[in-house]
Amino acid sequence: MTDTSGALDEALQRLHGHGPERLGRLTNHAPMVVEALVHRGRAATVHRWLDHYRHKLEDMPTPRTPVTAATWREALGDTARIADWLRFFERETAQRPWREVLAEWWPRLLPGIAGGSTHPVIRTGHAVRTLLTTPETEPRRTELAQALGYWAARAQPLPAITPLAPAPTAAAALAAVPPVPRQEGGLRDRLPQLTAFPHWGAAADADTAHARLTELVAAATHRYATHGHGEPIMLVHAATAPNAVLRTLPALPRELWPASLAAAWAASAAVTASYTPREAAPQRATGLTAEEIFERAAAHGDDHTIKFADTALDVGDGPALTAAVRAADLNPPVF
Repeated sequence: MTDTSGALDEALQRLHGHGPERLGRLTNHAPMVVEALVHRGRAATVHRWLDHYRHKLEDMPTPRTPVTAATWREALGDTARIADWLRFFERETAQRPWREVLAEWWPRLLPGIAGGSTHPVIRTGHAVRTLLTTPETEPRRTELAQALGYWAARAQPLPAITPLAPAPTAAAALAAVPPVPRQEGGLRDRLPQLTAFPHWGAAADADTAHARLTELVAAATHRYATHGHGEPIMLVHAATAPNAVLRTLPALPRELWPASLAAAWAASAAVTASYTPREAAPQRATGLTAEEIFERAAAHGDDHTIKFADTALDVGDGPALTAAVRAADLNPPVF
């Protein structure tokens, strides 16, 4: 991250008085987008982007009853308690090191990784990346707190999944994921239909978990180039959700890495199953550089396009960059 202007902290301060959702179900993508823009050297564009996005921001919901160390289990997954959860984590990260809070809550939140269409874990990954790569500031610490609070309020466990025949690679596993029978409604309507995934995503040690998670992010990113038309917005999350987990691993105890891989695979497979197109589209290679592709995504302005391009640049190879161009073509531009 090259921001020396204070643009990220200014943007986060603008955003932290607003809620993590609007209309009771749609995610506020602004904190994730501004982090990606700044991380990729586009700090000068942040406030212009926010000015265009501000009509989608809603006030913070009204708090109800404080979440405490004794009562958190009954509040987990209660969307009516979003403000209570945000305040809880703001207190926790103000009183303890953020890594300590993250390590304690990560295994509690992982089973609900699909909640909020995986946006809470994605927001967490952006927040952790900032804290790992830049000096800690109050707005950046608060951003992690709000991301974790959003996740806790939206936590949604997946149904019991039957393991199918093992797949040799992440790409083969994604290709073998059975589509849900009724591809209608939002993700929350489709998740209950999940029954089985290929056996993949297990690891006995941290290094193997990291390697396989890296492979999964690349495979899901590549797959978007040929399958993203099945649902251009939602299929982005098959890649950005596991990448959020991958970004978070360095801040976690290594003993949590294998479970993190398993949860990331479940989230990616769930999104893939929920939005599987009938036919694959041909892949068209791009001659653009990574810098040019992210510049195009930033100029495009769509939140999912920007975040997917950010993940594609993490992967960094030709198929990933082709997929980022595909996302810009499939999603309508904002500017």
